[in-house]
Amino acid sequence: MKTLLWAAGGTGFTFLMTTLGAAVVFFFRRQATAMAQRIFLGFAAGVMTAAAVWSLLIPAIEEAEAAGMVGWIPAAGGFIVGVGLMIALDGLLPHLHPGAREPEGAKSKLKRTSLLIFAVTLHNIPEGMAVGLSFALAAQHGEDPALYAAAMALAIGIGIQNFPEGAAVALPLRQEGASRGRAFLYGSLSGLVEPVFGILTVLIAGTIQPLMPWLLSFAAGAMIYVVVEELIPEAHLGDHSNIGTLGVMGGFLVMMVLDVALG
Repeated sequence: MKTLLWAAGGTGFTFLMTTLGAAVVFFFRRQATAMAQRIFLGFAAGVMTAAAVWSLLIPAIEEAEAAGMVGWIPAAGGFIVGVGLMIALDGLLPHLHPGAREPEGAKSKLKRTSLLIFAVTLHNIPEGMAVGLSFALAAQHGEDPALYAAAMALAIGIGIQNFPEGAAVALPLRQEGASRGRAFLYGSLSGLVEPVFGILTVLIAGTIQPLMPWLLSFAAGAMIYVVVEELIPEAHLGDHSNIGTLGVMGGFLVMMVLDVALG
């Protein structure tokens, strides 16, 4: 129960940051500038990359080796499965990225507003899993408070990059004709999958502890797929792509410092 409360608190914080980001629709009439969008997307990519390495893959290898396994096998295996699942979801779930003209995934008659929500929701699934698994790992080693600190660092890092994600949903919805209240609601709800998947992964990890290295690397693979497939390409659209690159570097640095300093 304590683990569930920690996971609920961590993913609840990331959800709150998405909600706060969506609230900017009440203060701005227009979508963020293209340069700001590139910075935000790059920052999110950097945070997720650092989190995948320090908070997921390295702990997965350490957990596997502590259990007497070859460390890289579950790390690589889980990573591949995570990438495979995201490829499947990317192809099956209809979605539309902010600024794009044509939707991706299966053909659908859904409105553009719904497709925009699905795009960010798809990104938030591995983030919720990552935070939930970090707290589950800490609970399995209750004698090591550093793991709880590392889990909180991950929640803080994911939460920081969720703020612009919430705005990235709400502002385009407003431009598509939705009322401010509805744009805010949908932008906020796009982050609801994080506590849902975070708690689900805690329940799975708690009942099947030997799967922890696989689950950690699974979440890492899913996050890296999102970074490479969506965030980095979108951060480098147009001229002055070095702005997006600096965003990636900044996000990576922030997440690395959080993980090392708090862990």
